[in-house]
Amino acid sequence: MAPATKAPPRERATRGGGTGLGRPWRVVVLNDDHNTFQGVAFALSSVLPGVSYDRGMALANRIHSSGRAVVWSGHREQAELYWAQLEGFGLTMAPLER
Repeated sequence: MAPATKAPPRERATRGGGTGLGRPWRVVVLNDDHNTFQGVAFALSSVLPGVSYDRGMALANRIHSSGRAVVWSGHREQAELYWAQLEGFGLTMAPLER
């Protein structure tokens, strides 16, 4: 009978404790002196999925009162698209955040 061979132990790759997706990217709109509440609400409701005009007005109020607001978070590519579209509407944008 041949002696049994042992496979060398395998090392496991170190894994983080998360899902592997990382933290979401955040789209942040800044307060400014040249956009109206209505204009901000229209831009947000036109670009962001699931944001109604009324929700856009609430976000515009938050932007005005706190100086900034996270208006969307998720995957980087989608965040980049929404960021560019909102900037195209003339909103003052902060750099994308993680």
